[in-house]
Amino acid sequence: MLSETLQQKFETLKALFAEMDRALIAYSGGIDSTLVAKVASDALGDRALAVTAVSPSLLPEDLEDACTQAAEIGIRHELVETHEMENPNYAANPTNRCYFCKSELHDTLKPMAIAQGYPYVVDGVNADDLQDYRPGIQAAKERGARSPLAEVGITKLEVRELAKHLGLPCWDKPAQPCLSSRFPYGEEITIAKLQRVGRAEVYLRRLGLKTLRVRSESDTARIELPADQLKEFVLTANLPALVEAFKSFGFVYVTLDLEGFQSGKLNQVLELSTRQ
Repeated sequence: MLSETLQQKFETLKALFAEMDRALIAYSGGIDSTLVAKVASDALGDRALAVTAVSPSLLPEDLEDACTQAAEIGIRHELVETHEMENPNYAANPTNRCYFCKSELHDTLKPMAIAQGYPYVVDGVNADDLQDYRPGIQAAKERGARSPLAEVGITKLEVRELAKHLGLPCWDKPAQPCLSSRFPYGEEITIAKLQRVGRAEVYLRRLGLKTLRVRSESDTARIELPADQLKEFVLTANLPALVEAFKSFGFVYVTLDLEGFQSGKLNQVLELSTRQ
């Protein structure tokens, strides 16, 4: 059962979509955009369209999940290719890389929405995202996109509560940002590097691990797992087989981050530079 406060936010969210009449959802398949797609579909029916951007920074397995979830929701779903990798400003991986990614995304979605008669493009940005370093949010706003979850003040935790309340199987799905977020700022991003990171993370997922990152620094893979899982992982995983697999993906060195998993960890360098 939802709290009174969250129930009020939920009702406001549904009313917001009803007022839109037609909406195109930037749908990645993550929990945030899946909740938005579900609420939009319930409110608008076939006047809601979910669109997933396909590029090398999206794992094929995550694309498959997005398609499966869209079918379960019952929302109309289309795929569109984006070409952020062709932008040298993106590939150079500056601290505002996400700005160029979201610029490409919304420069693709906005004309699509106009051509198909959708007055609104909406995304899955939530209220907590506004407190983090997210240069992509600026790019989306500049292109007129709306963020219903943030507008209503729905936090990440409340997203999960609502998703569970609505029976979405992805309600406890770990956050899965694009693969480009695995590289330290300033290191060039290539399709080959994205693919090796993707294969490494899929390998770990198939071992039964859920919350994880494989950070890529030059030829080194740094595995991040929740701190309370590190000991068990070291004791039970077939480490020689894992190292061999990672080397076959293209890494030379394989390490384990003893601090444990932390979302957005590579942004720590920004905090340090600010203090200095």
